[in-house]
Amino acid sequence: MMNNESYERNAEMEKEVPIWEKYLLTIEEAALYTNVGQNRLAAMLRKPSCSFVLYCGRKKLVKRKELEKFLDENIKLD
Repeated sequence: MMNNESYERNAEMEKEVPIWEKYLLTIEEAALYTNVGQNRLAAMLRKPSCSFVLYCGRKKLVKRKELEKFLDENIKLD
């Protein structure tokens, strides 16, 4: 029989969505997903021409599919 703490922890684990299924990623998740450094990603997100950034207040989120498309179409990250 599960105690309440185990049940809550198990429920939290079931709610977690894998990175490759998320629509939006944090900079940390995007770095893990792409193997591009967090500093490089943050610099890319600051550019006005960045097509894969979404501002949520002060927080910057990465549109996963747009980032994938950008990486597929480019051979160099500036």
